[in-house]
Amino acid sequence: MPAAAPSPASPSPVPAATPASVSVIGLGMMGSALAAALLGAGHRVTVWNRSPARTGPLVAQGALPAGTAADAVAAAPLVIVCLLDNDSVRKVFAGLGGALAGKTLVNTTNGTPAQARELAAWAAEHGARYVDGGIMAVPQMIAGPHAYVLYSGDEEAFQDCRPVLAAFGGTRWTGTDPGLAALYDLGLLTGMYGMVIGVMQAFALVRTEGIPAEEFSELLVPWIGAMLSGAPQWAAAVDSGRHLTDVSSLAVNHAAFPNFLTTFRDQGVSTELFAPFQALLDRAMAQGYAADGLSRIADLLSADAADAANHATAHTT
Repeated sequence: MPAAAPSPASPSPVPAATPASVSVIGLGMMGSALAAALLGAGHRVTVWNRSPARTGPLVAQGALPAGTAADAVAAAPLVIVCLLDNDSVRKVFAGLGGALAGKTLVNTTNGTPAQARELAAWAAEHGARYVDGGIMAVPQMIAGPHAYVLYSGDEEAFQDCRPVLAAFGGTRWTGTDPGLAALYDLGLLTGMYGMVIGVMQAFALVRTEGIPAEEFSELLVPWIGAMLSGAPQWAAAVDSGRHLTDVSSLAVNHAAFPNFLTTFRDQGVSTELFAPFQALLDRAMAQGYAADGLSRIADLLSADAADAANHATAHTT
């Protein structure tokens, strides 16, 4: 079993940044917001994008356009990358490995822990220091009080460039394993997507009777907030393995959940988002967890538990 990952360090005071030379590669909505934040903080920023037209607004703010990705890498000791995915990172940097020697590469592209580890190893082979970043903000939040970025990888490189990175928002260090920032990032986004899925399903349901989603949201938002307040207790149960409950057992949820699927069908709403949860509740009951709370679900979702369930199913069919 792998060792538990450390919790991300809370932001501590960051020394004021002196003007630095920084290159930003990738000028989508997020990359442009990062470059603009660096310019706003007084840094000398070189920008490059596959579509040169994207550089125009930033050049108007004082950025320097690079003709090629290689030019952008050569222009600054700190190179920040924000592309669509890590396959794009590989393509852009193919053939540029030698130019990275002595550089610090901060990759804020959304990706997987395995991809971050692979890119860190590739950067090290080419003499570069690698820091992976998970941005916990939308572009409009960058440089604001609620934005923060998770970082992992080369800790010395992170500390060296942290005053510059603080232009984006809070800086949270997760550890020297390059994959940890991506792991925390995807974990947080998993919670967000789960919430969005539930909210959209609720909107789809109430609209079948002509109830405006905006009107319903006035009830939904405080309800979700109240339910989310139970997350620390669920987390304690998951960590301890003691899934006791005085709120709602899996048996109660198992009995009630068919009402959701039946109502969705009756109202003409797809069950595709929620039907898998019925199968999970069925498995929980079959494995003897009827008295446990919903926190038991985290255990049932582990790879070992899922593999065991699939193995048992294969032997009964």
